Amino acid sequence: YEYLQWMRRAIGLGWVKRPNRRRTTDSSLESIEDGEEPTGEEPTDASEEADPDDVDNEPDTTDDEDEEAPLPASSVLAAQPAPRTTAQTTTNAPQAHREPISTPAEESLEGGVTVTVAQGDADSQAAAVVPQSETRRGGYQMPSPDLLADVDQSSQTIDRAEIKEIEQLIIEKLSDLGIGLEPVEVTIGPTVTLYEFKLDPKVKVNRIRSLEDDIAMKVESIGGIRIIAPMPGRGTIGIEVPNRNPRTVGMKALITSQKFITTDQKLPIAIGRTITNDVYLFDLSKMPHLLIAGATGQGKSVGLNALITSLLYNKRPEELKLILIDPKMLEFSIYESIGRHFLTKLEDEEKYIITDTTKALPVLESLCVDMDGRYELLARAKVRNIAEYNKLFRQGRLREEDGFVFLPYLVLIVDEFADLIMTTGRAIEKPIARLAQKARAAGIHIVLATQRPSTDVITGLIKANFPARIAFKVSSQVDSRTILDTKSAKDLIGRGDMLINDGKEMRRIQCAFIDTPETERIVDHISRQPYPTVPYLLPEPPATEGAAGATGSGGSGASERDPLFEEVARHVVQMQQGSTSNIQRRFNIGYNRAGRIMDQLYECGIVSAQDGSKPRQVLIADETTLDQLLDTF
Repeated sequence: YEYLQWMRRAIGLGWVKRPNRRRTTDSSLESIEDGEEPTGEEPTDASEEADPDDVDNEPDTTDDEDEEAPLPASSVLAAQPAPRTTAQTTTNAPQAHREPISTPAEESLEGGVTVTVAQGDADSQAAAVVPQSETRRGGYQMPSPDLLADVDQSSQTIDRAEIKEIEQLIIEKLSDLGIGLEPVEVTIGPTVTLYEFKLDPKVKVNRIRSLEDDIAMKVESIGGIRIIAPMPGRGTIGIEVPNRNPRTVGMKALITSQKFITTDQKLPIAIGRTITNDVYLFDLSKMPHLLIAGATGQGKSVGLNALITSLLYNKRPEELKLILIDPKMLEFSIYESIGRHFLTKLEDEEKYIITDTTKALPVLESLCVDMDGRYELLARAKVRNIAEYNKLFRQGRLREEDGFVFLPYLVLIVDEFADLIMTTGRAIEKPIARLAQKARAAGIHIVLATQRPSTDVITGLIKANFPARIAFKVSSQVDSRTILDTKSAKDLIGRGDMLINDGKEMRRIQCAFIDTPETERIVDHISRQPYPTVPYLLPEPPATEGAAGATGSGGSGASERDPLFEEVARHVVQMQQGSTSNIQRRFNIGYNRAGRIMDQLYECGIVSAQDGSKPRQVLIADETTLDQLLDTF
């Protein structure tokens, strides 16, 4: 036994400790019970070699003896304050001179390894006094947190046997590969448990990073595991293993948290909770644009609803306007009834939710025009951003008589960017890139979401202008690298499990869950509130010059027909197909100008009236009939 201890110190084979932990002689156990160290054994091993059953037979010690008795090394490690949590320390590990203190938040496994059920920091707890819905100017009443469902937030129980088993399996697997580990701490989060280990100094960190699949197979994980090597600021490595019984994070707990209620952020988004159960709150105005990707059914749409809900609970109608583009026609339709409050559109559009992808490009071009107009106001006011401008406007230092108006924040949300690219082509990238590059100071922010994060959808131009990204579970490593530049998103477990990169560091978050009935209650409450009497409408997008060099914009009547009218009419009759988007692409003109020409064709009886999303019927059969019709004009 003494020779084995000498070899352990000489060679540094730390993994020999566990297989030989209980191989002690009677004399060594007696010396441990008497408070003496065995020959050739360090104090750390003395506390580890003791049989747990023998601790009950030890004489009781007074509090004074507790304070004066030195702690073994393993106990000192367990007694270190665990950052990122507010839980109290409990020491149930066998120690000769410590009295166990039990709390439900934290326990210790054999060897002094601290096990913590993450409770979150103080700001992540529910506020002592949740402010009631306040009646603001104009009679608008903010939605109450009671409209959201109560989710069971009872603390998780610690299954010590399961945690010890998984920890031992991880150590055994890496020991078989020649990698020595020493357990440090276990943190139980809502959906994953983080196991922290000290790595043998002789082992390179790069050896650990490629062993996710090996460890997942060993511990029989229900989902992929994730290795963090090294842990930032900890000097350890972390291995995240999915919980067999994950918890649901409710939206109400985030909205009523002290962090959300007292925040001074401009556009606060409470998206979920970290592995330490802290409320994760970020400011969209500082990101300033967000790219979201995830496979079908992994929580992407729920995340968008959580984002919108956070804004609705923090902003009034005059402070925020949303532009919602929904090619799937299902996800955002529930918000149509609050269009007069929180949504904006082009003046000639009937609906607030944009479901026709051919109308997306004019909206984006219109946003560019609005951005330029905002910058003119900021320049006249001699301020650098929208926050300073609105502050001066509220103080009365910028007057409406001088042409100044209050500027709400504009947030553009696209639910399926891939479908937008397929139907509108690459032309849509230009206004998005222009907005992403310079719209931050003007208070315009973009959120793009897609279920197909391939390189032909998320191009280099898009990635360069969207530093903040969220990835839910994706189906391949290629998709994960496209969105996050790492393969970690493939190993997520779904159901709202996500990684967020804010441009500085990557965090694992459990997205908050908000169900359709909750959203319906919020929308119903807002729809019954007073709304601004003067609607905020987007300006008319610019008309692009035609390929033939025509400068006339045309008119809606027959006396002011567009210079391209006759050429377009012949093309429509030849192709026997009439659509605005087709005219726009064929003659390289703007959407608005193409729409006006289509209206002129309808007034002249060449095409039929519009019937929903169906293409117009061509009423002229051949060019001869068309020539006769044109001669009568």
